[in-house]
Amino acid sequence: MAIDKKTLKELYTRTLKVRLFEEKVWNLFGENIVPGTLHLYLGEEGVAAGVTTALKDTDWIQSSHRGHGHVVGKGADMNLALAELLGKKTGSCKGKGGSMHITQFNVGVLGATGVVASGLPIAVGAALSCQIRKTDDVVVCFFGDGASNNGTFGESLNMSAIWKLPLVWIVENNFYAMGTPIKMTCPSATIAQRAEGYCIPSGVVDGNNALEVYEATQVAVKRAREGGGPTLIECQTYRMKGHSRFDPAKYRPQEEADRWLSPERDAVQIIKKIAIEQGAITEKEAEKIRAALQKEVDKAAEFAKNSEYPSPEEALEDVYAEVP
Repeated sequence: MAIDKKTLKELYTRTLKVRLFEEKVWNLFGENIVPGTLHLYLGEEGVAAGVTTALKDTDWIQSSHRGHGHVVGKGADMNLALAELLGKKTGSCKGKGGSMHITQFNVGVLGATGVVASGLPIAVGAALSCQIRKTDDVVVCFFGDGASNNGTFGESLNMSAIWKLPLVWIVENNFYAMGTPIKMTCPSATIAQRAEGYCIPSGVVDGNNALEVYEATQVAVKRAREGGGPTLIECQTYRMKGHSRFDPAKYRPQEEADRWLSPERDAVQIIKKIAIEQGAITEKEAEKIRAALQKEVDKAAEFAKNSEYPSPEEALEDVYAEVP
């Protein structure tokens, strides 16, 4: 598949944008101004960048507890995203959602959810809505390897296949559900094989290669948009950090971690190298993009820091919907 230079530049930009956003979140948490814990997306940026670049603005994504990268990749306002993470009233959910429930509907983000695998049936409902309303929009559902062992996985895949819903399942397989290796809980060689039981086409890609993810997603999105039904893509990737902010990830073999966390396997470096080799950008342009994105992220952090916290009374707002 021939990839134009504009797309390669966009893949690099989105991958780097997610990386810089997550690094900023990590630093803000270190300042003790981010409530709760964090499930950082550092290391997995190639998945979010590759998938979202293949989507239209009107397409939808359903995220998971590790959702910052998906939201930023889809084009969320980083001011609102960081304000939400800091619990400020200027956040996209008025500071009430936080890290695990971050969302921005206006850019096609249905939401993130802190309950593992709970996003799958939500994605089914959203895709059914697209089908009933006869739009050509597609829904993408991100979930982890651990979620593939939940009962909603089978139920959701089965329903999406029966109704041929415009849905793309994205499994972000970082090989550990918290600290449990996937090889201890999945009898098949890949999670993608599980889709075969539901007559859903599937495949495995290098999740650290945004271009590879993009190409596979393009095929799946086209199929879904044309009424062909769902596809499952397993993106094999690796967390730079532990499951959450306070997890040192000592359960991962050192040799394995060293291999995955080497510069050669870094998502940003992989797509940067491809983009430069294909003439999409130069080294100088790459650094210029980095500087611009860093400035944008820093500005968003200042906006979040300077925003006000919601008043205690605001906790009672937005609890019930107004009925005409």
